[in-house]
Amino acid sequence: MLFLDQVLKIWVKTSFFLGEEISVFGNWFYLHFTENNGMAFGFELEFSYGKLFLSLFRLIAIGAITWYLYRCIKRKENSGLIISLSLILAGAIGNIIDSAFYGILFNESTFYQKATFLSSEGGYSSFLHGKVVDMFYFPIIDTQWPKWFPFIGGSDFHFFRPVFNLADSAISLGVGLLIVFQKRFLTNI
Repeated sequence: MLFLDQVLKIWVKTSFFLGEEISVFGNWFYLHFTENNGMAFGFELEFSYGKLFLSLFRLIAIGAITWYLYRCIKRKENSGLIISLSLILAGAIGNIIDSAFYGILFNESTFYQKATFLSSEGGYSSFLHGKVVDMFYFPIIDTQWPKWFPFIGGSDFHFFRPVFNLADSAISLGVGLLIVFQKRFLTNI
């Protein structure tokens, strides 16, 4: 999972202009290149060291998940729990690789310039200040609210708007499995 995540991100980052998209399946699944400077759904910590704080938090979380996963494997816990934690860990590592190294390894992606690996002009940022590459976009519903609808009538309505990556999918799947199967997974703990 981690390997596929990084291969896909590097391919998109070096093959697409920022904002470029290609249709994969009709008008409801696109590869759309965007970069996320903060957390999921583009949220950012607004104080001056917000990006550094987020990256350090991710590293601590990866350490804690790794320790807990190791402990679960050693105790021969439920395989569903181990798979779920492995998905979460792989996704977290995939996104921290972007944050930690992409700013050093690639030049800036723009609407007019594709990123280059180990560009002669250098990277666009420093260690732990890179941007996370996102590319999966599923605009399942793209329409307008009916004009008669109070307050928002006539405005655009988009479902599902977030652009995400394979690492985000792994984290979401792992967390979802933990929520749905928590009684089965956590009976021995």
